[in-house]
Amino acid sequence: MSARDPLEALRFALDKYPQKVELVPLAQLVTESARENERRPAWAKVALPDAVVKGLRGGDGDGDLVLLVRVPREVLARGESKIVLPGEA
Repeated sequence: MSARDPLEALRFALDKYPQKVELVPLAQLVTESARENERRPAWAKVALPDAVVKGLRGGDGDGDLVLLVRVPREVLARGESKIVLPGEA
Protein backbone atom coordinates (compact mmCIF):
# COMPACT_ATOMS: atom_id res chain seq x y z
CA MET A 1 0.00 0.00 0.00
CA SER A 2 1.27 3.43 -0.85
CA ALA A 3 0.22 7.06 -0.79
CA ARG A 4 -0.71 6.59 -4.47
CA ASP A 5 -4.06 5.26 -3.23
CA PRO A 6 -4.97 7.68 -0.45
CA LEU A 7 -8.44 6.19 0.12
CA GLU A 8 -6.97 2.74 0.76
CA ALA A 9 -4.31 4.24 3.03
CA LEU A 10 -7.02 6.06 5.00
CA ARG A 11 -9.14 2.91 5.32
CA PHE A 12 -6.14 0.93 6.57
CA ALA A 13 -5.17 3.62 9.10
CA LEU A 14 -8.72 3.96 10.44
CA ASP A 15 -9.10 0.19 10.70
CA LYS A 16 -5.71 -0.76 12.17
CA TYR A 17 -4.38 2.42 13.84
CA PRO A 18 -7.33 4.72 14.63
CA GLN A 19 -5.54 6.22 17.64
CA LYS A 20 -2.78 7.54 15.36
CA VAL A 21 -5.07 9.28 12.84
CA GLU A 22 -5.53 12.99 13.58
CA LEU A 23 -8.84 14.57 12.67
CA VAL A 24 -9.49 18.28 13.01
CA PRO A 25 -12.57 19.96 11.52
CA LEU A 26 -11.30 22.27 8.79
CA ALA A 27 -13.50 25.13 10.03
CA GLN A 28 -11.31 25.29 13.17
CA LEU A 29 -8.19 25.89 11.05
CA VAL A 30 -9.46 28.50 8.57
CA THR A 31 -7.96 31.94 9.21
CA GLU A 32 -9.09 33.64 5.97
CA SER A 33 -11.29 32.70 3.03
CA ALA A 34 -12.92 34.16 -0.06
CA ARG A 35 -15.71 32.94 -2.31
CA GLU A 36 -15.18 32.47 -6.04
CA ASN A 37 -15.75 35.41 -8.36
CA GLU A 38 -15.06 36.14 -12.03
CA ARG A 39 -11.43 37.15 -11.35
CA ARG A 40 -10.25 34.30 -9.09
CA PRO A 41 -11.20 30.91 -7.64
CA ALA A 42 -12.48 30.43 -4.10
CA TRP A 43 -9.72 29.93 -1.53
CA ALA A 44 -9.17 29.26 2.17
CA LYS A 45 -6.08 29.95 4.25
CA VAL A 46 -5.54 27.44 7.07
CA ALA A 47 -3.30 27.50 10.12
CA LEU A 48 -1.41 24.20 10.51
CA PRO A 49 1.24 23.02 12.96
CA ASP A 50 4.80 23.53 11.68
CA ALA A 51 5.45 19.78 11.56
CA VAL A 52 2.58 19.36 9.08
CA VAL A 53 3.69 22.31 6.92
CA LYS A 54 7.27 20.98 6.66
CA GLY A 55 6.03 17.80 5.02
CA LEU A 56 3.68 19.39 2.50
CA ARG A 57 6.16 20.67 -0.09
CA GLY A 58 9.38 19.33 -1.51
CA GLY A 59 11.18 16.42 0.04
CA ASP A 60 11.51 12.92 -1.29
CA GLY A 61 7.89 11.86 -0.92
CA ASP A 62 8.44 9.96 2.32
CA GLY A 63 6.36 12.37 4.40
CA ASP A 64 3.01 11.88 6.07
CA LEU A 65 -0.14 11.60 3.98
CA VAL A 66 -2.27 14.71 4.61
CA LEU A 67 -5.81 14.58 3.22
CA LEU A 68 -8.77 16.93 3.04
CA VAL A 69 -11.83 14.73 3.56
CA ARG A 70 -15.38 16.00 3.07
CA VAL A 71 -18.33 14.18 4.62
CA PRO A 72 -21.53 15.42 2.93
CA ARG A 73 -24.33 16.69 5.16
CA GLU A 74 -26.70 13.95 3.97
CA VAL A 75 -24.22 11.29 5.10
CA LEU A 76 -23.95 12.94 8.52
CA ALA A 77 -27.76 12.95 8.76
CA ARG A 78 -27.88 9.25 7.85
CA GLY A 79 -25.39 8.50 10.63
CA GLU A 80 -27.74 10.06 13.18
CA SER A 81 -30.88 8.31 11.86
CA LYS A 82 -32.26 5.27 13.63
CA ILE A 83 -33.77 3.97 10.37
CA VAL A 84 -31.50 1.52 8.54
CA LEU A 85 -31.76 1.71 4.75
CA PRO A 86 -30.95 -1.17 2.38
CA GLY A 87 -27.19 -1.37 1.91
CA GLU A 88 -26.39 0.19 5.29
CA ALA A 89 -26.69 -3.03 7.31
